[in-house]
Amino acid sequence: MRAFTPFIGLAVFAAAAILPAGLASAAHDGQPAARTHARAVMICGTDPATRRAFAREHGAAPIFVTAREALSVRTSDPVWNAPRCMTAREHSRYRDAATTFAAVR
Repeated sequence: MRAFTPFIGLAVFAAAAILPAGLASAAHDGQPAARTHARAVMICGTDPATRRAFAREHGAAPIFVTAREALSVRTSDPVWNAPRCMTAREHSRYRDAATTFAAVR
């Protein structure tokens, strides 16, 4: 009987961690997303194969944005129909700028 005690404790711990997340997601079913003005930015390559895959997936050629452009987007700006792309280098600049901005605040 003692061999099963850690297993039962682990099962109870896992259920306690999973159930609140499931209840929270079930509570929002049928409701619109909280962020209706979300603008997705993906890290994309600049090679032709990636451009073709993006166009096939999203129905339009990728539009690349810089870190500065992504940081300057306002909630009053029009919503994007397709996600924008960002190179890996621009993403690191974006991440560094956001981290610096958070540290200053």
